[in-house]
Amino acid sequence: MREIAEIEQALRRAAPHRLVGVVEDALRDHGVLRVELRMADYGLRTLQLVGHVPGAEPSVPIHDSPQGRAFGAQEPYVARESGVLGLHLPVTVRGDRLGVLTAELPPRADVGPLLPGLAQLCEALGHEILVAERDTDLYVLARRATRLTLAAEMQWQLLPGRSCVRPEFALAAHLEPAYAIFGDNYDWSVSDGRLTLTVTNGMGEGIEAALLTNLAINALRNARRAGLPLADQAALADQAVYAQYGGKSFVSVLLLGFDLATGEVEAVDAGSPRLWRQRGQVVEAVGFEAQLPLGMFEDTVYVPERFSVRPGDRLLFGSDGVYAASSPSGESYGDRALARALRGTRLLPPTHVPQAVLRELAVHHGDGPLEDDALVVCLDWHGAASTVAV
Repeated sequence: MREIAEIEQALRRAAPHRLVGVVEDALRDHGVLRVELRMADYGLRTLQLVGHVPGAEPSVPIHDSPQGRAFGAQEPYVARESGVLGLHLPVTVRGDRLGVLTAELPPRADVGPLLPGLAQLCEALGHEILVAERDTDLYVLARRATRLTLAAEMQWQLLPGRSCVRPEFALAAHLEPAYAIFGDNYDWSVSDGRLTLTVTNGMGEGIEAALLTNLAINALRNARRAGLPLADQAALADQAVYAQYGGKSFVSVLLLGFDLATGEVEAVDAGSPRLWRQRGQVVEAVGFEAQLPLGMFEDTVYVPERFSVRPGDRLLFGSDGVYAASSPSGESYGDRALARALRGTRLLPPTHVPQAVLRELAVHHGDGPLEDDALVVCLDWHGAASTVAV
């Protein structure tokens, strides 16, 4: 597709709500009959249609549809149905899976020559969607299969994305119940040579928990962006939460800084989120010295601890809604079942692991909804390009 640069320019110039139309107009010259874009919903169960396309289903399941195959495998998928050829392509930005672009062509069309250009076009479209979301609700609305609670709306707006891929690592996270979360959250930032990751659990329920977590996350970001060391980031956020709530409410957080060149990790454990490491077939909890949650007392001093990761390590972070969830017999999920789930998902990419673990959690818990919201973050460590596994 020699005009790909022109299409990218047209996307940049287009009104935020017109991105799909720009792509469709550009592809008609290549024999494409119709284009549609679907966004993955917050629960990662369906692909929701962006805008109104006559004759199209409003949503399709991720786990049992041609579009879902492209989304899950992150590869183009061709399906012949209803007298047309459907070419489904993942729309992904830096590892964050946004959705699927579908191009319908005549049944005997040769899609081979189109694939390289379309893959490049999908990447450009993904970037423009993220920019356009500042000015339109169109793509945000397409992410929801049902209405969010106000607390969940606040929490999803805080998140950096659902996954991130770099040469040194691959990272993914998921929250449940996706449409009614209130206290659990995560945040990450990648800079030159460093990954900072936080896993957060604000006490309480509903709006109060969401407000508390919003304050803590933004205080941590403010300290990080000021260039403060990890322990000082925790201390500043602790002061902010205490100043607002006077010790009546607090936030549990596991705060980590990864050196991308060496695999050395600095950690501050201020509360309940926990970490497990899988190295080969061995799964073990990584314990830290327990320190006070943010905002419990005034002027808490935090002390960082250190450990290291090796290429091939998988780290799994869970909130108390994960490891403390009990089975009908009273066994906590974190005692043994979580380790079994990690071993059972070893061959899955990180983007699939959080949901797989949460499905195992639902089986472990038995009938009825979980008593708390649940957060799982999975990180696969590849190491720097020059690092040799030992």
